[in-house]
Amino acid sequence: MKAYRTYRLLSTFLSLVLFLTVIPLGFGSAPSAAGAASSSGNPVNPETSPEAVKLLNDLYSISGKGILAGQHDYLESPDEINNKLKTTSGQYAALHGYEMGAISGQSEGTVAWQRQNVVNSAMNWSRGGGIVAMTFHANLPGTSYDWSNVKRSLSQSEFDKYVTPGTPQYSSLIAELDKVAVSLKSLRDAKVPVLWRPYHEMNGNWFWWGKKNNFSELWNIMYDRFANVHKLNNLLWVWSPNAPNAWSDPYALTYPGADKVDILAADIYENDYQQQYYDSLLSLAAGKPIAIGENGDLPNPTKLLQSQSKWVFMMSWGKFLYENNSIETIQTFMNNSFTLTRDKYNSGMLPPANEQEALPPLKNGLKGEYFKNMRLSGTPALTKNDAVIDFNWQLGTPDASLGIDNFSIRWSGKMKALYSETYQIYSASDDGIRVWIDGIPVIDSWIEQSVTERQGSITLKAGQLYDIKVEYYENQGDARVKLMWKSPSQPKGTIPSSVLFLSDLT
Repeated sequence: MKAYRTYRLLSTFLSLVLFLTVIPLGFGSAPSAAGAASSSGNPVNPETSPEAVKLLNDLYSISGKGILAGQHDYLESPDEINNKLKTTSGQYAALHGYEMGAISGQSEGTVAWQRQNVVNSAMNWSRGGGIVAMTFHANLPGTSYDWSNVKRSLSQSEFDKYVTPGTPQYSSLIAELDKVAVSLKSLRDAKVPVLWRPYHEMNGNWFWWGKKNNFSELWNIMYDRFANVHKLNNLLWVWSPNAPNAWSDPYALTYPGADKVDILAADIYENDYQQQYYDSLLSLAAGKPIAIGENGDLPNPTKLLQSQSKWVFMMSWGKFLYENNSIETIQTFMNNSFTLTRDKYNSGMLPPANEQEALPPLKNGLKGEYFKNMRLSGTPALTKNDAVIDFNWQLGTPDASLGIDNFSIRWSGKMKALYSETYQIYSASDDGIRVWIDGIPVIDSWIEQSVTERQGSITLKAGQLYDIKVEYYENQGDARVKLMWKSPSQPKGTIPSSVLFLSDLT
């Protein structure tokens, strides 16, 4: 205890020194036009409220300098553990996580009442200078509010019905979203920005939305309904997969893309803070903030500072704070100079930066130049940004201006791998195709051919941007082209938009 008291005294002294020497950044203060204009990155919703823009700007500013302490509470008792944490450590977490999902067999009336309690708590928390985060354990639309219906096993074909407009399942999905929107509208009207974290851990198979090859369609339906129909402009969109361990797919397979995600977060349990989980998420984020969406064991501040400093927040999950951590561990973490509590967040007090500022986020996709001949010559008849190279026009055409035969396309931009490994690059095309990565020819099959798969290999370093150029021509008949990859850690699949970038980065 004597050593601990000495530590607390030293920590308090260092915090005072920091407070007197750094320039206050105004975290938690009212947003201004100047503050919004200085944001390090633009939110994905162009109509995002000034309060949410200010919060996103804060997260960019924090990256590499400290981590916001966060604590989750349950729908039935939205303040219990967060208040207990204050009693234990003397500090409030900067971020309070709430729940919108109901899992205990409640009636519709009870759920509405419980959600209103959450809204009331979140309003008070925001007025006190804290950050509000919301998780949504969604029951399978059209079913009762039971945990078994959140963890319902759902086949791919059944899932497809929920994301197909016009089906009864789709109508049930929209009805559930509209119920949740009522609570989020109350927070919007109270000018409370929300870190909105729905459909988390989608790269595992324990929730009905998990491990679906078209997960992005579900995400996009919610995004459109909330942003464009309900005008929930107070939301910042947090995509939160599980750490890609033995039970979870690599991040990129379920990433909705940079145009629908503001913050990328990984859920990490069993003290499994592997460096590769951090490095690969940081690489995928391409300049956007990254965070620990859920944790059981508290992260080690020393490790964070040394090699994982760009996590901008963490969130201990409910009762696991006390089940997985000793009282001394909790107190040490909450009073560490690298940890940002609510008081520190409001005062703008940060530890000294140990890394460069976060770069502006990159734009996903490749530049596609479409020519009315098979030689890629002359002025393109059409230029556009393509998210991925995965097209099957059959006897049709990419655009009426090209005609159905005798056209060619050049895609160019940047790409990066999530792992430092040798990658197998695959193409499937009808007709000719050529692929260069980092100026190296990987595939060269510039001939007339029915749908044929070609393969080449190249060693890539995780996180490094490489030039990529793909050329394709169609002679007559069916037209198809697809670009895929595979590595020891990356399952074979289409190279996703999340690792492709426009060359001008604008």
